[in-house]
Amino acid sequence: MAWIKRNLVFVIISVLAVGLMGMAGWYLFSKWSLNNSILTDLNEQYTQLKTLNEKKPNPGEPGKVDNVKAAKEQQEDLRKFMGRTHDYLQRIPRIPDLPKVSDQDFSSALSLTIDQMQHAASNASVILPASQYKFSFQAEASRVSFTPGTLVPLSVQLGEVKAIIDVLFDAKVNSLDGVRRERISPDDTSGPETDYLDQRSVTNALAVLTPYEVTFRGFSAELAAVLAGYASSPYGLVVKTINVEAAPAVATDVTATENPTMGRIYAPPQPIAPAPRPMSAEQRYEERYGPPRTNPNMRPAPLRVEPVASSVPAPAVRKGGLPTVLDEKQLKITLFIEVVKMQAPNPK
Repeated sequence: MAWIKRNLVFVIISVLAVGLMGMAGWYLFSKWSLNNSILTDLNEQYTQLKTLNEKKPNPGEPGKVDNVKAAKEQQEDLRKFMGRTHDYLQRIPRIPDLPKVSDQDFSSALSLTIDQMQHAASNASVILPASQYKFSFQAEASRVSFTPGTLVPLSVQLGEVKAIIDVLFDAKVNSLDGVRRERISPDDTSGPETDYLDQRSVTNALAVLTPYEVTFRGFSAELAAVLAGYASSPYGLVVKTINVEAAPAVATDVTATENPTMGRIYAPPQPIAPAPRPMSAEQRYEERYGPPRTNPNMRPAPLRVEPVASSVPAPAVRKGGLPTVLDEKQLKITLFIEVVKMQAPNPK
């Protein structure tokens, strides 16, 4: 202890030196571990780069492969393709197609367009769900004022619905069950649920995709005509899904309240074979054994009556005519359609 007291300063300095050396050793060890970790990551990155460079084609070997240039050429080809698609994805005209749409303009155009579609259905012999069907615009048909800011989207939807329905009428489907669209106006909350979809429009860098759904009835020929009409349309009418099922049986007598332009339809009566008249015991005997003898000296044999089982007369066989090869049933068809509206300007 005396020595420590005489050399206290030396002891303190020695302790500090030992502590600093320990800290330096710990720091060097930690940095050495970090250096090894960085070196390992660097080796992995170098190995990955070497693997990419050995691939054919590589990311861009000078003088042989220039992927940057190839990417630019592909972008230019894509722009040219988009320019050609504008001829097949034309924008559907709004109804009314005016620079500024007022409440009166849209109300008049809506009434006129609905009337035109109803007359088109009558001319094509297409049965509508009701005599005054509004083609999903039931909520707006009775209004003369609309929520501000909704007239332009409503006029766009009206034009798109008419373009979709015109294809059905041109194909002369048997009947239209309904058309559904997305809600875009607070006024749509007062309309029936059968007029609207839960799906919403989707916007990406190239186009706006607006959903619609139509349900109609017909045969395979009408379905083929509808699909061909959408495929040949100059507008972007893309059929996404098709649901086909057998149409439920309907009454043969269609009342005029369903469609006043259509007359009543009656099924022709089926011919009923007349029931045979019952024969007496003598007639059955004569039919089996022949007429009785006329010799007066001979006594007729006793009449024996045997019970005859009654049978249902066989249906009359139709003679002539061709056999039925295909008896097609009516179909109920639901199409989910997206209207494609290009965002990019035409580069031509």
